[in-house]
Amino acid sequence: MKKIIFISIISLFAAPLSAQYTNVMISNINDPEEVSIRINPKNNNQVVAGANLDNVYHSSDGGATWTIGNLTDATNGVWGDPIIFTDTTGDFYYSHLSNPPSGGSWVDRIVFSKSTDGGATWWSSGTAVGKNGTKIQDKEGIVVNPFNNEIYVTWTQFDNYGSSAPSDSSVILFSKSADAGLTWSIPLRIGKEAGNCVDSDSTMEGAVPAVGPSGEIYVVWTGPNGIVFNKSLDGGLTWLPHETSVTSMPGGWDYNIAGLQRCNGLPQTICDLSGGPNHGTIYVNWTDQRNGSNDTDVWLVKSTDGGTSWTTPIRVNTDAPGRQQFLTWMDVDVITGTVYCVFYDRRSFSPSSQQTDVYLAKSIDGGNTFSNFKINQTSFVPSPSIFFGDYTGISAYNNMVRPIWMAYSTSTLSVWTALIDGATVSIDESALNAFSPLELEQNHPNPFNQTTWIKFKLKSEGHVNLEILDVFGRQVATLYKNEAFLEGNYDYIFNATAYDLKAGIYYYSISSDEFVITKKMIVY
Repeated sequence: MKKIIFISIISLFAAPLSAQYTNVMISNINDPEEVSIRINPKNNNQVVAGANLDNVYHSSDGGATWTIGNLTDATNGVWGDPIIFTDTTGDFYYSHLSNPPSGGSWVDRIVFSKSTDGGATWWSSGTAVGKNGTKIQDKEGIVVNPFNNEIYVTWTQFDNYGSSAPSDSSVILFSKSADAGLTWSIPLRIGKEAGNCVDSDSTMEGAVPAVGPSGEIYVVWTGPNGIVFNKSLDGGLTWLPHETSVTSMPGGWDYNIAGLQRCNGLPQTICDLSGGPNHGTIYVNWTDQRNGSNDTDVWLVKSTDGGTSWTTPIRVNTDAPGRQQFLTWMDVDVITGTVYCVFYDRRSFSPSSQQTDVYLAKSIDGGNTFSNFKINQTSFVPSPSIFFGDYTGISAYNNMVRPIWMAYSTSTLSVWTALIDGATVSIDESALNAFSPLELEQNHPNPFNQTTWIKFKLKSEGHVNLEILDVFGRQVATLYKNEAFLEGNYDYIFNATAYDLKAGIYYYSISSDEFVITKKMIVY
């Protein structure tokens, strides 16, 4: 039996593939969550990670084995929001919030501890910035200037955390250290607009700095006006008088995901300094619910002109609509220029399921298109009674990729990484075919102008859905909806003009028995 239809579509990607990458449990001690990780560019065997509230881990074999410890600070205390980073000498830093035992108040400063031996030992007391009476200092973002080793930090200051009073506001502050973290400049407010203190969509949050190709400092954050941008061309002394718009954030940055106590889609910002074809491109990565509360997606925009203009948002997850992707983090390999995003993903399960996987997205064309890969070996179900943290993490250097994520099983939180070689990240078609009731070929021709062939195989009789999606994951054509097919091979001819598809990138997605394969196609 031969079925013929008319549709339009380019390259390959597949969904619930059994993980090909070695998973390493870093720790399941001390309720670890909200994680960060960094590879030492001076010695790739050294990898350091951190987790709420005061967990610190270090590896001397590239992440295969780990030593577990706790960060202490006799002066400032340690209270979560860990960010791990390195400077140009290869020293590690652990930035965090505070809980001073005396001489201050809870989370009233941003603190930096330093290790000069690969994370084995740390300063007994870190240096602090932002201490301002009882005002709350929250969610720091960090970048190191590779040209002069200056450290830049941006964060949110709350007048009165949790207050809805119009007189209380949240603003974004900036400071820097020119002496490897020993001292910090007086905090400077950047941006004209302020948010409220409720710690939700109308609060200023998620400020992350990046360094441009000539030492520019770029900062992106989100709040009541969506995702916004500011920059300094003189090392942080002066800034644009008013932040400019990057993109809207429909549904805001604070949203609900079934099974999580709370979730956010705060943006991450990185500039490509690889020297490759996308050198100087600024990337911003986040999640939002513009496609509905049951269809959270991962997004990316970029600027190639120093933040003057931005692309339309590009959907990073390549699955069919109707599943949840959340808690993303991004890195750009400074050697290869490859863009990586890590995020939680429920594409392989029914819409009502809270079963969760971890996916890696990879782009080698400057963020124009992404391939997606499942990287965890065991899925899990989080518990809404357990705080799961606000972010995951990833570090990439010269094709060495180390994501970090939280998992939950048998009432225990754990932290994991995967040992990934970015140069060989690819889809194992034999593993995919072994588990899938479907096989889907790449459409041909591709790119195409009007018509293209799509071929798929059913290994047993079943019900099939076949859809065409745009780059935002929106359905632009439904070709089959729960239609019964016998076991066998099927050919489809798709006519783009029949659905009035303009030139551009699209995806064709086929599903059966909750297994989904999605591939990319191009209309010209």
